[in-house]
Amino acid sequence: MSFLSNLGRKGLFLFDPETAHGLSIAALKAGVVPACPVKADPRLAQTVAGIVFPNPLGMAAGYDKNAEVPEALLRLGFGFTEIGTVTPRPQAGNPKPRIFRLIEDDAVINRLGFNNEGHAAALGRLKTCRRDALIGVNIGANKDSEDRIADYVAGIRTFYDVARYFTANISSPNTPGLRDLQAKESLHALLSAVLAARAEEEARSGRPVPVFLKIAPDLTEEGLDDIAELALAHPLDGLIVSNTTLSREGLRDTRHAGEAGGLSGKPLFEKSTVVLAKMRRRVGESLPIIGVGGVSSAETAAEKIRAGATLVQLYSCMVYAGPTLPGEIVNGLSRICDREQIASISALCGTRTAHWADRPL
Repeated sequence: MSFLSNLGRKGLFLFDPETAHGLSIAALKAGVVPACPVKADPRLAQTVAGIVFPNPLGMAAGYDKNAEVPEALLRLGFGFTEIGTVTPRPQAGNPKPRIFRLIEDDAVINRLGFNNEGHAAALGRLKTCRRDALIGVNIGANKDSEDRIADYVAGIRTFYDVARYFTANISSPNTPGLRDLQAKESLHALLSAVLAARAEEEARSGRPVPVFLKIAPDLTEEGLDDIAELALAHPLDGLIVSNTTLSREGLRDTRHAGEAGGLSGKPLFEKSTVVLAKMRRRVGESLPIIGVGGVSSAETAAEKIRAGATLVQLYSCMVYAGPTLPGEIVNGLSRICDREQIASISALCGTRTAHWADRPL
């Protein structure tokens, strides 16, 4: 499988990144990518917001924007997957080229701009998925929306009967003004509206669906204070920390480092982990946090958990490591449980929060 993975990577790297992305989706649809079953390990199972996750590793939003291959992704070893970001109306996103590989850094810069086929297309596909498939829906706002909060509310109402959880994504740097929703007054209005819609849908259906909030890593200490305060003041089910960064600190690949957009991959690990730990310190032990950014191995996944993550997600590092990566990470987490002699991977949670939270942003 490692040989096939390396061969597949070399083949895909012959194409521009967006074409390669489309080819990888097509390969998953066609069943060309072999499943990578992982050994069930009860030590890795986590119950978060009432959902039992078979293992703590998920596919982050951004890869399967239109819900084309969620079940195929789960067969690669992920415990859960997240489709989107999806907006009410289809939109083309920003002009191409808009994805750039930074090969020396195992990183990606993208300025896609929520390109997707809209609610109706994604909903139609999700209705065909197994009801027990652990698929989250990442919701956002159209670029030209006159009422962005209404777009998020529409996402809750549209997908309520098919989503296992929701992520309200206010963290993309590629939709002008979107990150302004992280400001205190705007975020209060957004959370109030989204969670009120969730409460109405829960009363209608009798089924609770958790809502997470995805934030950016490019926040000040004061910004983190505001988000933590509001997260605790509302019946929010958790945070996702974090999306891509505008920082270019420490990059070696100078060819594309100057491109506009959000940076993801290995260079994001430290910054996103610092923000994660600072947020864990602020919200306490009980609020779930999903750690994202630079997860490339079982050790980096475990370090996110030590910093305070309840679950972890990846995406960009799979561009470089191939489709065997999730299985390798999950099996590696089992070996870490063996090595640390722990009965649950959750025993690591928060054991190094102070180490990371004391670092400067």
